[in-house]
Amino acid sequence: MKTAVVTDTASYLTPEQIKKYNITVLPITVILGDKQYKETEKLTDQKFYDYLRNEPELPTTAQVSMGQIQQAYDRLVDEGYDTIISIHLSLGITSFMDNLRMFVKDYDKAKVYPFDSMAASAAEADLVMLAGTLAQKGIDPEKIISELKDLRDSTHILFAVNDLKHLSRTGRLSNHSAIIGSLLDVKPLLTFKDGKIFAIAKERTMHRAFKMISTEIQKYVEQHPDWKLHITIVDSNNREMLTKWTEDFEQTFPMARISQSHLGPAISVHTGEKTMGVVWDKDFENEN
Repeated sequence: MKTAVVTDTASYLTPEQIKKYNITVLPITVILGDKQYKETEKLTDQKFYDYLRNEPELPTTAQVSMGQIQQAYDRLVDEGYDTIISIHLSLGITSFMDNLRMFVKDYDKAKVYPFDSMAASAAEADLVMLAGTLAQKGIDPEKIISELKDLRDSTHILFAVNDLKHLSRTGRLSNHSAIIGSLLDVKPLLTFKDGKIFAIAKERTMHRAFKMISTEIQKYVEQHPDWKLHITIVDSNNREMLTKWTEDFEQTFPMARISQSHLGPAISVHTGEKTMGVVWDKDFENEN
């Protein structure tokens, strides 16, 4: 049995990670006005953020098509894979997973395991990298799925946006009453719950958002004293703040493995620019 791992660009794996874990990554389409771009292939971050700041027509996205999925799966079958674990953006913010589950019912060239990350960005990436690690070791796919569920259950996400207008406009915010945060000088703090995005608090500054997130991580550490902790700091074109938060987390949680990631266009369409987020979970590289 030979197992392949497939994901989408919302995981924002680096080229080095894609190669190391042998991952097939399918691009989400980003639409700027009358032009369409495959994320990471034809659209640079600078071009996207310039458009976001300067153009009146806001960008949108289109999910990975089943045609792209079939082409990728067929190629993997031709390369000798008979099992595919396909990990993607949360069903709570896109209908893609429902479409994929329907597609694989009729796909008979390989055994496909669709897996809902119930998140995006670094949380999705951690699941993909764990699956890649286990697949390369020849672990049974059913066992890989079990390990993925365990990691997913251990994952927590908090992120702060400059305002909620993008999430509200694209319909990705589940508790719409929280939109009042966009009318005030606050940094709305959001999380994923059951794969959907909810606003849970409003902080006046990114520094206060950082302090609240740190407090939540400390509670997590106290609740799971035997777990090795992995913290990933994520930014949306906010590199200076990314560096600051990384340094602060390294000092606050010296026992943790600290990583960085960036939100690209497909997710920044919904969060806007200058978003800061943190993902923390049981370290898939060093489980105790």
